[in-house]
Amino acid sequence: MGEEKRASEVAYDAILDQIISLKLAPGSVLNEHATANELELGRMPVREAIARLATDRFVTVLPRRGAIVAPLGLDDVLDMFEAREAIECGVAYIVARTATAEDLATFRTLVEAADRQRAGTNYENFLRDDHAIHAFLVHMVRNPLLQDAADRLLLHNIRFWRMYWSSRPAQPSTMMSHAPLVAALEAHDSSAAAKAMREHLAASRQLVQASF
Repeated sequence: MGEEKRASEVAYDAILDQIISLKLAPGSVLNEHATANELELGRMPVREAIARLATDRFVTVLPRRGAIVAPLGLDDVLDMFEAREAIECGVAYIVARTATAEDLATFRTLVEAADRQRAGTNYENFLRDDHAIHAFLVHMVRNPLLQDAADRLLLHNIRFWRMYWSSRPAQPSTMMSHAPLVAALEAHDSSAAAKAMREHLAASRQLVQASF
């Protein structure tokens, strides 16, 4: 039983990585037998992994047609932004009150690294650094339940932005800075921190809506 569980975890992580990296594009069919062969696993752990990915909304199961990688339409993306606003603005509000000096120094370093990437044209480097910012912000709350939900949401986010920039030139104006959030957190101003995050997400959402 333990070995089977470990195999399903291996399958989950491997398929998720292919989805997040866009190796499996939105709408791609997930062939259970072919995936099991590719991963050198049995079909049962792959089936369990696909079921879990469906629960996490990375996969859509179609009656009598099997499973596909979840599409990314405008409604899906707007739902993602709504969920991010609900979680991340609250996180920013809490962190402004509770963050340690060490946390804030690390956070500033992450934001400065992402800002350096904004000057270039490699969106993948910026995405990596921006993801680290959002993930560390949630980590600063030190709430495992909140972190699990946010980590999954941020994986949906990075999948979307990879798809977005794969067909568009990367520009500093579309790779947005978190400098206002850093200032608010360092001032321990909860309202300003929540506002900075809300404005950051609103600007990103507006960019996306214009592209659709």
